[in-house]
Amino acid sequence: MDVLARSIADTGLPHPLLVDAARSAIANGDPESARREAEALQRAMLQRVINATGTLLHTNLGRAPNGVHQDAGFRNLELDLSTGERGSRQAHAPTLLARLCGAESAMVVNNCASAVMLILAALAENRGVAVSRGELVEIGGGFRVPDVMEQSGAHLVEVGTTNRTRAADYRKRIDDPESDIALVMQIHQSNFTIQGFTEMPTIQSLANFDVPLVADIGSGLLDAACPWLPSGPPSWLADEPAAKQTLANGASLVAFSGDKLLGGPQAGIIAGDKALVDACGRHPLARALRPGGLVLGALQELALEYMNRNWEAIPFWRMAMASNGSLQARAEAIVNAGGVGAIIETMAVPGGGTLPTVEIPSVGIAIEGDHRKALRTAPVPIMARVAEDTTILDLRSVDTEDDLAITNALQRVGAP
Repeated sequence: MDVLARSIADTGLPHPLLVDAARSAIANGDPESARREAEALQRAMLQRVINATGTLLHTNLGRAPNGVHQDAGFRNLELDLSTGERGSRQAHAPTLLARLCGAESAMVVNNCASAVMLILAALAENRGVAVSRGELVEIGGGFRVPDVMEQSGAHLVEVGTTNRTRAADYRKRIDDPESDIALVMQIHQSNFTIQGFTEMPTIQSLANFDVPLVADIGSGLLDAACPWLPSGPPSWLADEPAAKQTLANGASLVAFSGDKLLGGPQAGIIAGDKALVDACGRHPLARALRPGGLVLGALQELALEYMNRNWEAIPFWRMAMASNGSLQARAEAIVNAGGVGAIIETMAVPGGGTLPTVEIPSVGIAIEGDHRKALRTAPVPIMARVAEDTTILDLRSVDTEDDLAITNALQRVGAP
């Protein structure tokens, strides 16, 4: 077994994993399959892939690509350098994020579901939270708003109907002495839409109650004006709620994701009224849900890029704002060098539970037949999509640095 394991050492795996591959091959009665077993172990590991699906925030591929790297070394994660005393990990990136969305204060936890759970636990334990029936959503992985609320210790108070809810519906439940409402919560329908005979109250109409208003805006758009973009907000962002405007319109707190439209690492951001943010920070769950220095460091660098209006340094916005002319030129170069495929117009989507009805014009490369397996097993795996027995590689979700890898993969696909 040791000899067999050493014979596949060129795969680069540590020796214990080579032994596992050799053992599995011998157990299957096929020692010659040891290399395939080793390659299968490698494929199962977390690794970089090329996203040619046209889904910019692909949940299975980690949502927003994040290019921040940190050198090894200590950092003042919980140290106040001005006093030499213990500080707070919420004093760095969260302060910048609060500034960007016009909030008094902000804090960061490990994802948006955690942000919602912490808010509910800290501000509404053993009390009611009013939510429209049309907003009782289920997010990826089967997590449902009512379940998150139950785990937080708050209890759900449903208002309105699935398709029509008015501010008066909230007022009725708040005024009911048996309701004991602690919060009004508005949850963005980020992964579905209800069309037809519908009505939902505005943030302004819900901000006048004598209980805090919490808005889970989900997708993480900082500012509807997109001041970091020289051309202003793209048309496909119309009607998407943004943190700055939601707070300005009267919400007490907003909660949103770090790895969607914000374009950063997985995180959940809570921003708004300082007293409420501080209450969340004092709750015991805050320690269990806090992020580490890598996430906070990445968010700090991201926030600084937003402040510098350096949108091209943010991979999500660089992909989303690429002109179709530049995508066309890249597609022509790849097809000419690869010797296979046809250039087509296609439609990309934001993805990640964001803007479910939005499509963004794009350019792709079409190859007759289903070649997903061949692309997926390329040296750098390439994820594509198939429609009508045609493989499509959408270049809007592909970084320009990966064009050569796609070219080489197409050459192999076209080889006899």
